[in-house]
Amino acid sequence: MKDYEIIVIGGGHAGIEAALASARLKRNTLLLTLSISNIGKMPCNPSVGGPAKGIVVREIDALGGQMPVTADRTALQFKMLNSAKGPGVRALRVQSDKLAYAEMMQDVCLHQEHLTVMEGMAVRVHTENGKISGVSLKDGSFISCEILILTTGTYMAGVNMISDEVKPGGPDLEKTTEDLSASLREAGLTTFRLKTGTPPRVLTSSIDFSKTKLEPGTEGFLRFSEETEEILPFDRQVPCYMTHTTAETHEIILKNLNRSSMYSGVVKGVGPRYCPSIEDKLVRFADKPRHLLFLEPESLRMDTTYVQGFSTSLPRDVQEQMTHTLPGFEHCIIKKYAYAIEYDAIDPIQMKPSLESKVIENLFTAGQVNGTSGYEEAAGQGILAGINAVRKLQGKEPLVFRRDEAYLGVLIDDLTTKGTAEPYRLLTSRAEFRLLLRHDNAQERLIEYGYETGLVSEERYQKYLKKLKTLEDMKQKLKDTVYVQDDPEVSAYLKSKGYEASDHRGISGIELLKRPGVTAEELLNLIHEEAEHELSEKCGIDVKYEGYIAKARREADKLAAMEQQVLGTDFNYDEVDNLSLEGRQKLMKFRPATMGQASRISGVNPADLAVLAIAIRQGKGRKKV
Repeated sequence: MKDYEIIVIGGGHAGIEAALASARLKRNTLLLTLSISNIGKMPCNPSVGGPAKGIVVREIDALGGQMPVTADRTALQFKMLNSAKGPGVRALRVQSDKLAYAEMMQDVCLHQEHLTVMEGMAVRVHTENGKISGVSLKDGSFISCEILILTTGTYMAGVNMISDEVKPGGPDLEKTTEDLSASLREAGLTTFRLKTGTPPRVLTSSIDFSKTKLEPGTEGFLRFSEETEEILPFDRQVPCYMTHTTAETHEIILKNLNRSSMYSGVVKGVGPRYCPSIEDKLVRFADKPRHLLFLEPESLRMDTTYVQGFSTSLPRDVQEQMTHTLPGFEHCIIKKYAYAIEYDAIDPIQMKPSLESKVIENLFTAGQVNGTSGYEEAAGQGILAGINAVRKLQGKEPLVFRRDEAYLGVLIDDLTTKGTAEPYRLLTSRAEFRLLLRHDNAQERLIEYGYETGLVSEERYQKYLKKLKTLEDMKQKLKDTVYVQDDPEVSAYLKSKGYEASDHRGISGIELLKRPGVTAEELLNLIHEEAEHELSEKCGIDVKYEGYIAKARREADKLAAMEQQVLGTDFNYDEVDNLSLEGRQKLMKFRPATMGQASRISGVNPADLAVLAIAIRQGKGRKKV
């Protein structure tokens, strides 16, 4: 008998969700971490959410995950981004109390039934006949398991860098191991080096905020989790601020560029395109006279501010000079210097869409080890890895989302179909069906999956069904209600929105709702009906964007039809005649699971897809039984 059914290596955001999902589904689970005090740590931004990422957190909530609950409970500020734009790009972001967030995650993990939390360093994975059998620790002990979920973040062969000062270590010079990634390579996996970094942390009390711009949150009841009933009142939320670099800042940085780890040749890994260091920004965007920087409080118990956008690996003396050139930072005190970090990641094209390795059976991977960046992308992969590990033990088909179902579907499809050569960041522009993947409809899209897997309770699911019926009743009420435009109250309302009465016989509420500026809540108030603000907002989105949503759905259905055409990772392309040379090479390298995935591989042309479709109908490429 195995020591554990499932072992999760790493207590970061991916590891937490994977371990909790497994344990909550009643599987004997071990969470192996270097330090219990680092579970849930936020080594970079003290925040959760943002463009695309905030919707991922909503999706994690619909699946029954922990991040949204903890983010709501420990938030210092709530802000709805892009609220003036269309619903397809709106996303929630919270400023987190990083100490409270980590403490809550540690408490949840330590008190979760079926979950054992152990401190230890994994140094070797073990396999038998190409299948995971267990893991060895640095102290020489061996722990056996059915399934291993690897969520090591930036801790595999981690190296910290400040200028030419290079030291082995994970974030904040914590323990790291080269043995684990070496063992993975021995087992047949391909690894590559990636680089990320953080900005300096400055004593909040040393900043002159009068020279910066206030960045308040958004008033109203905002939340990631549908289970959250109370949030920090708006008048008690902590403000953020904004400042910017100056010509003097740029001069100092460019003058010392050769002393940066990145430009001196110390860095070997590829850094993030969408969150570059400040020196990289100056080189790539030389025409920009200044760059915006966001000042984010780290915790109510810490006198430190995170200077978002000022990531660097320049030496300490240069960091002192350049930081003091920022408006409001003339007399600031740096509490913690910025640094870059390099680490080993696994080439994600070696993963199936279920997040199981194509090379080693029963090895699942999630988070930054898969080449992604961000807490949210990590947590989303983590919960799916945990769910699919349990489904593998149950003999069930894995849970895999289409690109039109979830941002998580976009994320994992991009990784497993295209791979990545740099830290992957999820963006709204990556989703071709982003109008279908909104903040407001995450529960509608995914709660059935959360309920079916067992992570969403019966009580919560019934609550959702009741809410859905209330929404449908609201729409029906608006369809059935005729608003007579010469009614003084209706006429006054329309004039307040810039409309003149045009039809004295009246018009239905649903038709009025299609007009810009008109809201469902206000229309229902006109007939003295109460409406829940959150539901009435969703009602308005559904009605106003009905045509666009229907068009996107038709396009998504075409893609879904291609996803039904299964190729499988063992498809024999040598049996298929008339494939282009490049198409055959790419198909054999990426091993797409479906025709839909094949269509998204660069180098696989429409003619290749037509040939493949014919081959599938003829039964070619399949293993003979």
